[in-house]
Amino acid sequence: MICSQCGNDVAEGSAVCPRCGAPQGTRQGADVRLGAPGGPAPAGGPTGSAATATPAFSFDLKRLTRNDQIVGAATIVFFISLFLPWFTSSAGIYSASVNGLWHGYMYIGLILALAVIAYLVLCAGFEALPFRLPLDHDKALLAATGVIFLLTVISFVFKPSGAGVVSIGWGFGAFVGLVAAVAAVAPLGLPFLRSRAGR
Repeated sequence: MICSQCGNDVAEGSAVCPRCGAPQGTRQGADVRLGAPGGPAPAGGPTGSAATATPAFSFDLKRLTRNDQIVGAATIVFFISLFLPWFTSSAGIYSASVNGLWHGYMYIGLILALAVIAYLVLCAGFEALPFRLPLDHDKALLAATGVIFLLTVISFVFKPSGAGVVSIGWGFGAFVGLVAAVAAVAPLGLPFLRSRAGR
């Protein structure tokens, strides 16, 4: 069946949508799944506090959509790229490099990347998340990957400045990070831009 809130495919008989957590089916099933006060206990199942216990974590990539998987993989690559050489400097026979965190604001990108990865791991681990986000699933991922993309472009464009005989260039980590940031934001960003352009 289809979730009425986010349009995700939901297994028949599921109490809640695995993507957005919206209740599915009858109200009774939602009450049991969400542990609402006064909700009936499952037949032959536990009652009281056991009925409201957080569901067990069981990692399954099938709980993630194709877009989720692309965003997750690209974000992991971006995270790794931050520790690779982003900028190189050379002066005669001497050379040096700095990683993607040379610009201090890229720590924001680092934190957001960790948040995206952790969130998607939770989405893959729980049939229904034990918390609700202020934004729906796709908007939350788009907001995080969009900020990462903007910070990455700014960092890529504004290289450290060289002086005298010192020349500054990009390291391979900067290109890896830029491509990964584009790949992470594109699956959700392009449909969003098309929908805005069509208005």
